[in-house]
Amino acid sequence: MTSAPIRIAVDAMGGDHGPSVTVPASLAALQDESSLEIVLVGLAERIEPLLAGAAASLRSRVRIHPASQVVSMDEKPQDALRKKKESSMRLAIDLVKSGEAHACVSAGNTGALMATARFVLKTIEGVDRPAIISRIPARHGYTHMLDLGANAECTADHLVQFAIMGSVVASDMHGIAKPRVGILNIGEEEMKGDGVVQEAARRLSASKLNYIGFVEGDDIFSGDVDVVVTDGFTGNVALKTMEGLVTMLVSAIKAEYTRNPLRYLAAAASWPVFRSIRREFDPRSYNGASMVGLTGVVIKSHGSADVVAFTNALRIASIEARKGVPTQIANLLSAQQEGSAA
Repeated sequence: MTSAPIRIAVDAMGGDHGPSVTVPASLAALQDESSLEIVLVGLAERIEPLLAGAAASLRSRVRIHPASQVVSMDEKPQDALRKKKESSMRLAIDLVKSGEAHACVSAGNTGALMATARFVLKTIEGVDRPAIISRIPARHGYTHMLDLGANAECTADHLVQFAIMGSVVASDMHGIAKPRVGILNIGEEEMKGDGVVQEAARRLSASKLNYIGFVEGDDIFSGDVDVVVTDGFTGNVALKTMEGLVTMLVSAIKAEYTRNPLRYLAAAASWPVFRSIRREFDPRSYNGASMVGLTGVVIKSHGSADVVAFTNALRIASIEARKGVPTQIANLLSAQQEGSAA
């Protein structure tokens, strides 16, 4: 039985590389998934030449939706929202709003994407602010962490909503029956943390979620928690620190292995192990952060993503669209609210 087609609107102009990455990545995603369709939104004169050599079976599932503007990576979100109504980013989100696309993927300006998506799509009832969530490799399995940069300051209400949304993503996207939820704090003891995390902890303890308490930074990688909840400032700093550490370690290992001929020979013998570790922690494998809490699926790719990384973001968009993640979040929020009222 063939799956129902999923159509993704791609902001083809977004990111550091624009169509030179988004177009070949789209073709790669189409190759991987026969029921996928892509709408490339952007400057047709830059997109069309990159499709010229595509196989007919792939080209038939791609169409170009012209846009006359592009949101720059350093553009202020409010300027993008007010002045760039014909941008590739805005039109891609408009396609989700109209139902012509089931999801949107962009590697563009994060602030502009969040502001535009929130304005066009609105938030799910019961969600005050959307959040950015991504999957992080852990000692065994993965940890889903949010917020990763959308909301620098959060209330207890926001953290509770993040916990609910994170639980849906961990459950629906990755098959975790009862995701273990923790709040990132400066210690695991109940008395630690400010009033915001204390209140959020109290409310999550009384909820139907599988709340396990406060967790610390090193717990993110332990595999003992499935969803880590925090404010966007802390989450973004933690994420960038992780990415920087992985890059530094890979570079340091390369430098040591090639320091002299003897070490180079040792590297050749251990290369399969090093390659396996590198593959496991390759940031490209985890590219594609979900902007959860919106009424539609919006996936943010890293701005510097290459073809492999952007293809992964498209894969995540397809899965979220098929799973109906926004609907699942709305249902769980409603159930939590009914439980609180009772």
